Amino acid sequence: MKRRRFLSGATRGLAVAAVGASSLPSPAIAQGLRRLNMVTTWPRDFPGLGTGARRLAESITRISGGKLTVEVFAAGERVPPFESFDAVSSGAADLYHAIEYYWQDRSRAFNFFAAVPFGLTAGEMAAWIYDGGGQALWDELSAGFNIKPFQAGNTGAQMGGWYNKEINTIEDFRGLKIRLPGLGGEVAWRLGAIPVTLPGVEIFPSLLSGAIDATEWAGPWNDLALGFHKVAKHYYYPGFHEPGTALSCGVNLKVWENLSAEHKAIVDHAMAAENAFSRAEFMAQNALALDTLRHKHRVDLRRFGDGVLKAMGEASGVIIGDIGTGGDGLTRRIYESFKAFRKKALSWSRLGEQSFRNARLLPFKY
Repeated sequence: MKRRRFLSGATRGLAVAAVGASSLPSPAIAQGLRRLNMVTTWPRDFPGLGTGARRLAESITRISGGKLTVEVFAAGERVPPFESFDAVSSGAADLYHAIEYYWQDRSRAFNFFAAVPFGLTAGEMAAWIYDGGGQALWDELSAGFNIKPFQAGNTGAQMGGWYNKEINTIEDFRGLKIRLPGLGGEVAWRLGAIPVTLPGVEIFPSLLSGAIDATEWAGPWNDLALGFHKVAKHYYYPGFHEPGTALSCGVNLKVWENLSAEHKAIVDHAMAAENAFSRAEFMAQNALALDTLRHKHRVDLRRFGDGVLKAMGEASGVIIGDIGTGGDGLTRRIYESFKAFRKKALSWSRLGEQSFRNARLLPFKY
């Protein structure tokens, strides 16, 4: 499969050149003050994503006492959503707020720092990044693009998506046009679907017009906000493709290196705080939104059958293995680290969290 590239190299060059020429000035440094600009892949103030980017910017500004002032630009306000990586890499912008699988046309290894089908949950992803060697590998990968990366949020477990037809067997994926980015899109392709990548603002009209037959986005909170229940019949789970999707904030590496030790510590701690707050917020808001979807909008909730999930798992294993064994040396090291950590995490979660969750489902009064 020829993976969809967000924009051609020529288009990227023109976009970044235009940004550098007109709309995003270099950071201003005067009297110990520094102004930084953050570009995002989200609509302005979109729940959990756009608002998370704004909250992160406000935290850095507040904690630094205004010595670091971060201004947020939503998708399309300064650069197209999928051009934010190049803008930060080139120095035309200072920070981006996004999800790393958007950059898989630069290196497929970026997927490991966002979401891998049947991979790590939100807690496990944080554990790998913070305490399992993931951050050092991510730093090495992003440094090749002049970026210092941070984990800056997590949607938690996602849903399987909205479909305008029932998915009872793998055959039902054949010819299905589905908005599904990252490695999940490759899994869908192997099952016979036609995956496409669209920014959030384009999904609803594409479903409405029939340009796509299905989509995933995140979970009930975001899906309710986008109104997918108005244009799609069936809401499937589990989200095999994104079990705990990490949000990211990339800082231009030269900007990062030129920050004082104090300002680096402020940025580092603001990122970690936003990561924790975001995960909690998604958990709370998804629960409320699911209740609304089920009881107010009478959404048809469907579980993927075991046969479908097994086929998805088999396809995922092939794809991830191909990345790990067929990539460059750094990609192979990232894959091996991720795989080893996942194995250990599964061993513990089976005895710890999963066994408790199963027990919690037993009937009793609370």
